[in-house]
Amino acid sequence: MARVVNPRSPSLCSLLALLSLVLVPTARAQQGALAPWLEARAREHAAWAEDSNRVQSGPMGLWREWAAKEPMLPGFVPPTSLAPLIRAVEAGVVNINVMGAVNPLRGATRSASGSGFILTPDGLVVTNNHVVAREDEAASEIIVRLSDGREFYAEVVGRDASTDVALLRLLGKGMGGLPAVYLGDSDRMEVGDWVVAIGNPFGLDHSVSHGMISAKERVIGVGPFDDFIQTDALINPGNSGGPLFNMRGEVVGVNTAIITEGQGIGFAVPINMVKDLLPNLRKNGQLQKGWLGVVIDEEPQVGTRTAVVKQVYAGSPAAQAGIRPGDQVVGVNGKQVDSFQQLLRRVAIMAPGSEAKLTLLRDGVSQEVQVKLTARPAQEVLAAMNSPGNLGELGLVLRDVTPEVAAPMGLEPYAGVLVSGVLPRSPAANAGLRTGDVVTEVNRRKVKDVAAVKGALEKGAGASVLLRVHRGDVQQYVALKP
Repeated sequence: MARVVNPRSPSLCSLLALLSLVLVPTARAQQGALAPWLEARAREHAAWAEDSNRVQSGPMGLWREWAAKEPMLPGFVPPTSLAPLIRAVEAGVVNINVMGAVNPLRGATRSASGSGFILTPDGLVVTNNHVVAREDEAASEIIVRLSDGREFYAEVVGRDASTDVALLRLLGKGMGGLPAVYLGDSDRMEVGDWVVAIGNPFGLDHSVSHGMISAKERVIGVGPFDDFIQTDALINPGNSGGPLFNMRGEVVGVNTAIITEGQGIGFAVPINMVKDLLPNLRKNGQLQKGWLGVVIDEEPQVGTRTAVVKQVYAGSPAAQAGIRPGDQVVGVNGKQVDSFQQLLRRVAIMAPGSEAKLTLLRDGVSQEVQVKLTARPAQEVLAAMNSPGNLGELGLVLRDVTPEVAAPMGLEPYAGVLVSGVLPRSPAANAGLRTGDVVTEVNRRKVKDVAAVKGALEKGAGASVLLRVHRGDVQQYVALKP
């Protein structure tokens, strides 16, 4: 009876590898052409032998089992207890109660409750806008309770409905040394990463749930800043505004929304978006959107979409930075941009006056430009910015006083040029010019149309421009510094 030798047995594999090592030098000496082939076979046999020590097959080779002692998935560490992490971060999580107007018969009534986290040791707290937003904020009291039982009144520093983020300040004594949390990098989170949510669901203080990141950049149809982290860590009513922690104990999201029809589907605002928003809220009390001054087209690329500049508004921040039609915007402040929506979110969330570093691709060559954002002009000003009467260096949009324009305004045709727009924070705005003013002289030269204004500016010299302006029955001279 013939004996069948298992070709994957360790003994046979070792023998074959040994024979190959012995044969290779001999073959190299006698048959140089066979040497590379024999060396390749030797490497295959060695790898085969090593794999045989780590993997064993089931009956008839129907499946494989990992037989080695080393881990099958390098870099993967299964979670054990999350207790040390929770002990380290839970002191920075707070409960927030908003008390309604005082009723003479029933006293103060609780109108909302939620969660939040301490941002700075001196008492700044982050939560959701919908937790603290009320029609009559003056008649509401915000009470923040810490994990150690201390309670503080709080005031709203700033809030924004489009991102559902609010910034509070605790009031009273004992503000120093509060247990502030650390913020992480939500862009580095991946689907499958473990996360922990801590909050106040249904009034149950400091409840903990854990899960993982289910999806990123989830669009759920709530507004222009639709960019949520989806998680299966349980988020219930009362968790709103609470932190979503990674396994380093850093906040990577602000728990915000749930789908009531589903289970294990929660959403959090990415903490990187909150980082961009917080300076705006602290300075302005609300989201004042920065404006770049471009019209963007999306062009499909392999596996993504690219934000391509279609139009640049004259006198806009983009024009002043040298951005041109055809440029591809691929990054803002070092963060990658793959679509118009991403570009809109990264730019609009910064306050007017902020400086942004844009990464462009122009004719395949990467370059960076520095842009100082402004406030978005009024729609009528925006519509006129690319008109022939736009004087971007002065911040003026002018229009010829034709008979059709003059008649309804009671003006004399071609007796000057009409100011139809003033760009925010421009030399014209700083000098007090307004829409409806009529400019009759530029640098002591009479002007009757926009072409005459441009001619007078080209001939003028000096660091300032002198305008004679009619406003109703009043005439005055105004000096502008471009």
